[in-house]
Amino acid sequence: MCGIVGYIGHRPALPIILQCLERLEYRGYDSCGLAIAEVGCLRVYKDRVRVAELSEMVPPLSGTFGIGHTRWATCGKPSMKNAHPQCDCCAQIAVVHNGIISNYQELRQKLLSEGHHFVSETDTEVLPHLIEKYYTSNLENAVAAALREVSGSYAVAVLKAGEGKLVVARKDSPLVIGIGDGENFVASDVPALLGYTSRVVYLEEDDIGVVMPSCLCIKRNGTVVQPREVNIAWHEREARRDDYAHFMLKEIHEEPRVVRDLLCPCDEAKPVPELVKACDSNTESMLIFGCGSSYHAALIGKHIFEKLLRIPVRAELASEFSYDPQTQKPTAALALTQSGETADTLRVVRQMERAGCRVTAVTNVRDSSISRLAYKTIYTEAGPEKSVASTKTFTAQLALLYRLGLANSRIGAHELAGVSESLKRVCSRIEQLLDD
Repeated sequence: MCGIVGYIGHRPALPIILQCLERLEYRGYDSCGLAIAEVGCLRVYKDRVRVAELSEMVPPLSGTFGIGHTRWATCGKPSMKNAHPQCDCCAQIAVVHNGIISNYQELRQKLLSEGHHFVSETDTEVLPHLIEKYYTSNLENAVAAALREVSGSYAVAVLKAGEGKLVVARKDSPLVIGIGDGENFVASDVPALLGYTSRVVYLEEDDIGVVMPSCLCIKRNGTVVQPREVNIAWHEREARRDDYAHFMLKEIHEEPRVVRDLLCPCDEAKPVPELVKACDSNTESMLIFGCGSSYHAALIGKHIFEKLLRIPVRAELASEFSYDPQTQKPTAALALTQSGETADTLRVVRQMERAGCRVTAVTNVRDSSISRLAYKTIYTEAGPEKSVASTKTFTAQLALLYRLGLANSRIGAHELAGVSESLKRVCSRIEQLLDD
């Protein structure tokens, strides 16, 4: 997944954008770049380099707003010309994009016939040219008109020389706005913003936002909506590697604490108020679904729930299940997603809700998209996970599934007590394993 950052405020944008890009390096990338608005022009620097190398390439810039990007190549090989930002013909409009424009070839041919000049192989480059095509005097309107022609997924941040604003939009890809004092931030992931602000606004599907230093305006289907500001509970230190060799090792060593918090409901100092009944006495079947490691947790969840609840349980891969026309509606459903932004999992949640099945979401990120779609949400509270390979949050999902299984159990009291006692020994055994 590509990384997006943006800043607009009273401070020089360059060091802030570079630091935010560094905080997104855990996602992986093959190239990076940035665009800073100077007086009457855009200064764009990008290449197939690491963020540290990019910082050495860029001279001191005084502009107070700009955008940045780390790219994982999908359309177009890793190269300087394919790196983001992508610009229009006059290099007055710059765009960073995460997602896939599925009809870009058709749009590209149309724009070429209208005289636009392309320099990259990317699908993203159609966006600045479409914005250029529709621009008269209002950047927000031009972005909205351009996106109406686009099919696919996107999180975008747009910058134009001479306009003191950033325009952002999303569809099927996450984007968050950080709220500061006389300054605002944009990012594809919360860890990029830690240390700058704990106040954020999550963009909803098809939202278009105008971000200025002291204000934010969001439109949904052409109507202005009141931004819903939330506080991020994570602290900047949680997103640091500390003395560990890498984030994956750090997160593995955080597992005992996470599992203890989830498997010890008797600890009154650590209540879990979100732990709700996943089903009731009328529940006859259950569906558990997710993608990647969350799907593997769902497979284990099937075993847990069939043993403890004595009901048939299906574990499904969300990316395939969402296209299955032969869907038998279960009486209860659990959606598993670490980020709360997994597009295929969100698609199944919408599908199940439309079919009349209330979905309980299990996620690690408060106020993520799934928490606003699902009927109920339960949080693993594992803290940020920056390693691409899931360890801590996978274990947290399993612990929470056991906790839910116990809360809804239909097995005998003696057997239930045995399971509970076994689970209480898990934390100490994990700690001993790590100590050894």
